[in-house]
Amino acid sequence: MTERKYPIGIQTFSEIIRGGYIYADKTDLVWQLANYSKYIFLSRPRRFGKSLLTSTLDSYFRGGKELFEGLKIMPLEKEWKQYPVLHIDLSTVKGQDSAEALRARLLLLLDDYAEIYGKKYEEITPGGLMQGLIKRAYEQTGRQVVVIVDEYDAPLLDVLHEEENLPAFRKVMQEFYQPLKACEAMIRFCFITGITKFSQLSIFSTLNNLTDVSMLPAFSAICGFTEQELTTQMAEDTNQLAAAYECTPEEMHEKLKLRYDGYHFSEKSEDLYNPFSLLNAFRNKKIDNYWFATGTPTFLIHQMQHFRTDIMSLDKLEVPASAFDKPTEAMTTALPLLYQSGYLTIKDYDRDSLMYTLSIPNLEVRIGYTEGLLPAYIGLESEDVQAGFALKFWRALKKGDIDLAMREMQAYMAGIPYVEGFKRKLADAANAEGFYEYTLYLIFSMLNVYVRTQVKCAGGRVDMVVWMPNTVYVFEMKVNGTAQEALEQIDGKEYALPYESASHRVVKVGVKFNADTRVPEEWVVQE
Repeated sequence: MTERKYPIGIQTFSEIIRGGYIYADKTDLVWQLANYSKYIFLSRPRRFGKSLLTSTLDSYFRGGKELFEGLKIMPLEKEWKQYPVLHIDLSTVKGQDSAEALRARLLLLLDDYAEIYGKKYEEITPGGLMQGLIKRAYEQTGRQVVVIVDEYDAPLLDVLHEEENLPAFRKVMQEFYQPLKACEAMIRFCFITGITKFSQLSIFSTLNNLTDVSMLPAFSAICGFTEQELTTQMAEDTNQLAAAYECTPEEMHEKLKLRYDGYHFSEKSEDLYNPFSLLNAFRNKKIDNYWFATGTPTFLIHQMQHFRTDIMSLDKLEVPASAFDKPTEAMTTALPLLYQSGYLTIKDYDRDSLMYTLSIPNLEVRIGYTEGLLPAYIGLESEDVQAGFALKFWRALKKGDIDLAMREMQAYMAGIPYVEGFKRKLADAANAEGFYEYTLYLIFSMLNVYVRTQVKCAGGRVDMVVWMPNTVYVFEMKVNGTAQEALEQIDGKEYALPYESASHRVVKVGVKFNADTRVPEEWVVQE
């Protein structure tokens, strides 16, 4: 069996091709992108292949034809012209504590190109040096210049809500990008990519011809692995992983789909898998939460806390594009950041109402939410809960003993030491039942169980629906009523009807909570 090579941590196109690493051929899309518009912006989540895309564009515009032999681009490109390329990775300048430090780091970053094209004494600002480099590269080569900026937003994300630093940092970046418009006649192609979207007015102050392709169907699959790529180019990898798990390739495909699939970046996007997680699973022969583990959720949590985000609202969220496809600094909720960062994705689009349905992409992200949010919102570490309550709760559900499971939950909830921040949040809730929906949502999600709250149906809204492999649980919760009344509401409004089928059990659970002790006081179960 041929040993497969996985390009984990390798973001250079030439190294991947020459090293014989697995490569999902996106070069036809790269060619289309390079010939679509002169100035292009693309937003994608972290570790989704943006840096590899910028490296591929770099090799293409340098005329590296030999690297592309046998790839989809070959029938499309006829000339293979060589252009001078300024490829700038701004992830190397993030984390600066002042505008002066940021300016110094940008100048240092451009020094590599100054060694090639020269530098004038008066070029003492990043923008001044950038303009000089573009001009000299154009004059010395006789060819227009290609400018590629990777992780363009990295210097700004850490100061997003700092009233003193953000304007100063933004001013530095405005000056840095200004030559891209001033040197338009000398530029062949300009590509800017990052995670978030800062408005053209705030950063690209004069670059009013920047084309945002982030939500265009034509480029929705330019980053990430498609279903077709998984089932063809990576079929052997799926087979090997299935052998390691002693299951069929079909069963393994479903496991991978549940864990890593589900991203969509336009209303017509193909299903996309997280490339970083998928490659790690193949290399390690283990399904795990690689994407979320590589980056701390601290920044995300800070933003969600800043905007007082209610995570229960994030599944099946119907919104117009203007609610999530907007500049980062214009946010009034965390929704744009959650979408742009990959924590929410497009699940559906209604052409008549122009409304998008956003939801959590897959199980990996869902687990990441809860592992990050449990300490922040409730004060419990997920591993402490999983080692005790989770095991008992799972065993009860596996035996089909919902009564035992609820008793375990009763004991567990009685000991939750809710942190002050969570108590304050609850004080603002519209009704007391929201407290219990919220807590149960976190508990079930932490157990890797698919759960939704306030689910719409013909009869109204179900408090909570929980999906297990062979059973669907429909919960209705009461504080000022009885468990029997909750069960009668499930029946009377036919909350369980949409889930009844021959393939799984449907269990209806009416629960009454005690407002003083905050634990389930009584419950009634009916199949």
